[in-house]
Amino acid sequence: MKAAAIPIDASNLTRRDTLVSIGLIGIMFFIFGFVSWVNSILIPYFKIACELTSFQAYLVAFAFYIAYFIMSVPASYLLKAVGFKKGMMIGFWVMALGAFIFIPAAQTRTYGFFLMGLFTIGIGLSILQTAANPYITILGPQERAAQRISLMGICNKAAGILSPLVFAAVILRPTDTDLFAQLGNMGPAERGAALDELVRRVMLPYAVLGTFLLVLGYLVYRSPLPELNTEQESPDVATANAQKTSIVQFPHLVLGAMAIFLHVGTQVIAIDTIIGYAGSMGINLLEAKVFPSYTLFCTICGYVLGIIAIPRFISQVNALRICTGLGTLFTLLIIFARGPVTLLGHAADVSIWFVVLLGLANSLIWAGIWPLALDGLGRFTKLGASILIMGLCGNAILPLFYGYFADRFDLRTAYWVLLPCYLYLVFYAIKGHKVRTWGF
Repeated sequence: MKAAAIPIDASNLTRRDTLVSIGLIGIMFFIFGFVSWVNSILIPYFKIACELTSFQAYLVAFAFYIAYFIMSVPASYLLKAVGFKKGMMIGFWVMALGAFIFIPAAQTRTYGFFLMGLFTIGIGLSILQTAANPYITILGPQERAAQRISLMGICNKAAGILSPLVFAAVILRPTDTDLFAQLGNMGPAERGAALDELVRRVMLPYAVLGTFLLVLGYLVYRSPLPELNTEQESPDVATANAQKTSIVQFPHLVLGAMAIFLHVGTQVIAIDTIIGYAGSMGINLLEAKVFPSYTLFCTICGYVLGIIAIPRFISQVNALRICTGLGTLFTLLIIFARGPVTLLGHAADVSIWFVVLLGLANSLIWAGIWPLALDGLGRFTKLGASILIMGLCGNAILPLFYGYFADRFDLRTAYWVLLPCYLYLVFYAIKGHKVRTWGF
């Protein structure tokens, strides 16, 4: 293999090098989205195939995203040791291993094996996210960071629109609606055989995915993506950080990590629960499979607005404030708005469309938090980015709260878990990102 390149300052890149780098990172974000957002259909799929409760089904998200909490800080040290490109290759290869674990998991219909595969994929993604997010944040002027992150978001969410539809097209069949209705009337042996056949449909797609990730990892390593110095410090930043020895001495980063934790949790709840919520309104799985795509489409609309408006018409911090406020409003409407409505051919309660609109509210929150939280970190940037990536474990934990309350009360009442999350995000957008010393 090639020797690791010497890291360079992003300001020394030519325009062509910058555009090529943005394009390559955009492809990576597409892969992140394709692998991550398929969970929105894996959850109801495994709930049926492995005969799970709502709480058990949401262990899909827990196993996948808890890997970020465990691996993000080690990933920062891995990237320091081997560089960005080799680290990215390792990340893709670990993801491939996780995809291959799905094969014995499906062969035996063992939910624990599936969770192990998802956890392994999550480890690979945590390495990639720890590399890619600070990389794209510094790949140009700071005031346009939200624009670049929004572009990456479009790649991520476009993949998210496609992945559940592709998964459904490959795995589900038109006759499955009848199959699901008949399962309760089957004897144990007949039901077991039907469920075995159902779950083994994932073997070929995940074998293909694993092979693709192996090849992609090698191609990224051989690509012209430059090694960037993400920890350069201006004289002012170096002076300000001279006496700092720990990442916890940056309150705006720590508060930002909590904001990421809550934001990603609200985002995954909006996407991964909507199929189940549609089911509570009598919409079957084959029809409901499109609802995550509606939510992600709204997110993409928000990204496009951000690319057009930031910073020309609105600052990234004000965009963050607007989006967090909308999230709070839509949450209240999910809980309190009632009444039948037919839209896009779906007859459902109006509240489900406010779950869809959470995609718009969530669109610019991630893009707003990252540059604010990493501002002024200098040599602490890689470690700071890993702390923010640890916040992605919110995807693992908050859906479990939703699942618990859904089992105990009902699916609509469980959306109350979103309200305190959005209220904290409003706080960070208004004041939390300005805090530079503890004690406020």
